[in-house]
Amino acid sequence: MPINEQRDKLINYEVFLGGKRKLGMADITLPKIKYLTNTMKGAGIGGDIDMPTLGMTSDMDLTIKWRTINTDVAELFAPRAHDLVFRGANQHYDAATGELVTDSIRINVRVLPKEMDVGKLDPASQTDSTNQMSVLYFQEKINDKKKIEIDKLNYIFYVDGVDYFAPVRAALGL
Repeated sequence: MPINEQRDKLINYEVFLGGKRKLGMADITLPKIKYLTNTMKGAGIGGDIDMPTLGMTSDMDLTIKWRTINTDVAELFAPRAHDLVFRGANQHYDAATGELVTDSIRINVRVLPKEMDVGKLDPASQTDSTNQMSVLYFQEKINDKKKIEIDKLNYIFYVDGVDYFAPVRAALGL
């Protein structure tokens, strides 16, 4: 790892559905991951604490904004799970060597459709069609190293080398 790494940008990315490259150009808004919390208060505490619940997250939304109405918009609205993969190339500058370095990123998600906006019709313009999806499974890899994995239906909550749900699964006899 470079001592003076200057993280720069996403060079580009591709969208895959079920292992096949999708040719439609799309902008992806990745999910915000937010812990479920409850307020802890009472004797011995100087105020309120929004205490996260180990491994539990609120609904994670993913949005795909397409430039045009296309078959992908309707296909992703089918009421079933869809496996999507976003593969990208990040660029950073290594100040020690003077080189531009490329890192691979990979986001795997299993999603359910929540909403579809077919978009607008305006001559010589993009339609801005969108699919909004609820994320059931999320995995992030950087240079093929797993950094985050959240599987809501299988009690997996993995962050940077630690499966925080392992003791929960053990306590539940799973």
